[in-house]
Amino acid sequence: QVQLVESGGGLVQAGGSLRLSCAASGRTFSSNAMGWFRQAPGKEREFVSAIRWSGGSTYYADSVKGRFTISRDNAKNTVYLRMNSLKPEDTAVYYCAISATGWAITQPSDYNYWGQGTQVTVSS
Repeated sequence: QVQLVESGGGLVQAGGSLRLSCAASGRTFSSNAMGWFRQAPGKEREFVSAIRWSGGSTYYADSVKGRFTISRDNAKNTVYLRMNSLKPEDTAVYYCAISATGWAITQPSDYNYWGQGTQVTVSS
């Protein structure tokens, strides 16, 4: 079993920054990747970023490329999402997730375990 706990969300003005954290516990050593998704009211959950557990390759949605950075601390089993130059359209609940098997990483169905989510609100 795997547990994920996100933290770091909040209210920030446009142009500001936040860093989200996702602490994983349980059987994470054989995972494929950890990812971040977000879901705004009335919209579908969308891919934001992911990092491979082995090798550390990173992936970003076009909408956040150049502004967001995903990283990991293997010793702490924690993944971070640094979000710079935030825009009002980044407002959403942000979820971290673990993909336990396979190779695909950009769809919610590629992931097996989810955190509870953390709210990010960007004011204009």
